[in-house]
Amino acid sequence: MHRISVGLVIVLLAASGCATSPAVIEGRVDEGVAAQTPDVPDQWDEATTPGEIEEGWIGSFNDPALTALVYEAQQNNRDVAVAASNVDRAWALARQAGAALTPDVNVVSSGARGGRSSGSAANSLSLGTQVSWEADVWGRVRSGQRGAVAGAQAAEADLRSARQSLAAATAKAYFTAIEAKTQAEIAREALGILEETQRIVDVKFENGVASAQDVSLNRSDLAAARERLTTIDASYRSAVRALEALLGRYPGADLEVRESLPEPPPPPAAGLPSELLERRPDMVAAERRVAAAFNATEQARAARLPTLSLTGEVGGASDSLSNLLDPTNVAWSAGANLLAPLFDGGRRREAVRVATAEQEQALAAYGQAAITAFGEVESNLDDGVVIDRRIDDLEEASAEADNAFRIARLRYEEGEEDLLGVLTIQQRVISNKSSLSSVRRLLLEQRINLNLALGGGWEG
Repeated sequence: MHRISVGLVIVLLAASGCATSPAVIEGRVDEGVAAQTPDVPDQWDEATTPGEIEEGWIGSFNDPALTALVYEAQQNNRDVAVAASNVDRAWALARQAGAALTPDVNVVSSGARGGRSSGSAANSLSLGTQVSWEADVWGRVRSGQRGAVAGAQAAEADLRSARQSLAAATAKAYFTAIEAKTQAEIAREALGILEETQRIVDVKFENGVASAQDVSLNRSDLAAARERLTTIDASYRSAVRALEALLGRYPGADLEVRESLPEPPPPPAAGLPSELLERRPDMVAAERRVAAAFNATEQARAARLPTLSLTGEVGGASDSLSNLLDPTNVAWSAGANLLAPLFDGGRRREAVRVATAEQEQALAAYGQAAITAFGEVESNLDDGVVIDRRIDDLEEASAEADNAFRIARLRYEEGEEDLLGVLTIQQRVISNKSSLSSVRRLLLEQRINLNLALGGGWEG
């Protein structure tokens, strides 16, 4: 019987070499994600700047205040704190899963006293050590541990993605607040022009040169300009509150921002499309989730096979504490238990099907994420070209409108132009300035979005 038990253990341990190796599983993962990835061109369609992706895109704006705000957000933002806690939790789970690969060692002790009704009594004491270990013959525990490690690596990539997204959101909120402040200044400038025009109209009306219609028309525009300024001031406060919330501050609209938008940095180098999936943290996370799903499938399949547990115990028993560890009272035992599933109502079989379906889901999610990632880069590269052209056109339109307004005011003061024509041209001036400010902010956001889409890090 002893020889049979030893032989069974040797055979099953030898069979452990049949468990799927990590290299084989990683190879299947690579094949799976490759099949989900669309054909990638050698170059981006709209790329204009060759070269490798550079780190530190926040610093490219040359705005120390922005850099300080980004670091403050990283320290205080609650969403990033949640992502960081998820990383700690995931690695704890991975270590927990790996602990099953080592033996369990326990100290067992007991004491009792008993006797007969005649009055005689005796002590019974025991002290021993128990060791138990599941021989991971088919790699079930190892697959679970590798899957947990892949999950932890995905959580780390999610944290990097959260940090990058927060840096981008902070920069966008900062630029939005600055642009709102600029828009308020444009509105105040328009209000000042209308107030000066009202003074001229009133003088001309008193001298019988202007009509009551001109007076009412300008006063109407004055009221509309005040309403616009009130609305823009409220938008500025809302933008500042949004920025303060990202920073983890109380949203009291107390933060001061600079008066004008910074100059946009040059377009970043876009690298090669083939490198994108290995660089973007969200794609790294998606690939690691595929690996976790493949290992979960292996774990579910191995759970349908027999399990082997080895146990051992050594200890002593005596009626007195002094003799408890006497060598003559010490005994040992060793054994092996084989558990082979016979009938479970199909639970293990369905667990394999569930894991397989989740593996297919992870692959499909990776493929969709890859298409989205490539699309984001191409769209943002295209946006940069379009926005540059819009800025050129708006700068020309703004300069020509300024010149036309200057001429119209002179003509009105000399009685050669009616007030309606002057106010119409003024609205063009204000509209062009407002549009130009908005599009300049869009160019800054395009730089942010492109760096984010390319997977560039914000830390220099």
